[in-house]
Amino acid sequence: MWGPLAWPSWFVVWCLEALGHLPFPVLWALGQVVGVLGYLIAGKRRRVARRNLERCFPGLDARTRERLLIAHFAWLGVAVLTQGVVWTASRRRLARLVRICGREHLDRCIARGQAVILLVPHFVGLELGGAAFSALVHPGAYMYQRLRNPVFDQRVRRARQRFGSIAIERRDDLRPLIRALKGGRPLFYLPDQDAGRRGVFVPFCGVLASTVPMLGRFAALTQAAVIPTLARFLPWGRGLELIFLHPLADFPSGDVQSDATRMNQAIEATFSEMPAQYFWVHRRFKTRPPGEGQSNRRN
Repeated sequence: MWGPLAWPSWFVVWCLEALGHLPFPVLWALGQVVGVLGYLIAGKRRRVARRNLERCFPGLDARTRERLLIAHFAWLGVAVLTQGVVWTASRRRLARLVRICGREHLDRCIARGQAVILLVPHFVGLELGGAAFSALVHPGAYMYQRLRNPVFDQRVRRARQRFGSIAIERRDDLRPLIRALKGGRPLFYLPDQDAGRRGVFVPFCGVLASTVPMLGRFAALTQAAVIPTLARFLPWGRGLELIFLHPLADFPSGDVQSDATRMNQAIEATFSEMPAQYFWVHRRFKTRPPGEGQSNRRN
């Protein structure tokens, strides 16, 4: 982590931390510019995101989808340049930047001693939303996948835990996660990425997608309420909204396929209002169902 090969990564970290002290509207403006430049030069991710939008929004014409794609990259730039805010901001600054909406849904569950799983789709503002949740709402637990770059991995994990939250790696024994849920720690849970061959194939925007099937199982094991939660950047650098929606009713059902389908439907409902901020550069449809073939291997 401290050898010469890591120095470029540390330089990026220090630059982002320095930028994090700038006013948020300035970061928003700079991030929009950086994101549009990313759209122009990141050909591979641009193609992945464009293909995802074609699959998920087939009713849009090509010009409208391309405008949505450019807007998505602009918001990605905002997420990158505000990472230093996530790493360094005090509780006081987070309280100025982040507006908490619908907190009563979470507080009601906690007050009656019920475990809570926050279903958090991959919006570009989720890192800032997660920091605000730990600092302003409740120290929770989250699952993470170790980053390949050890410098970034250490920095991201330290930032996520600095307000009292705990981290549990996906490959670790999950019993501590169950104990944390039963002990009153809300789980900040992000299950909406390609699950490979270990997933179940259920519709996502009308297309079969390999989906992590654990939400229903976690909810059943802990009798947890599942609260869809979204982090939405506000325009013109006005900050971010962390929004808690109504808990899912009659969930889990006990059927793995039905619960995974219900989860995807809840996720689709959240990004329909701000599609440009969903994480479209992820290869969501990479793994195809048996028998379909791998004609779409590049996405």
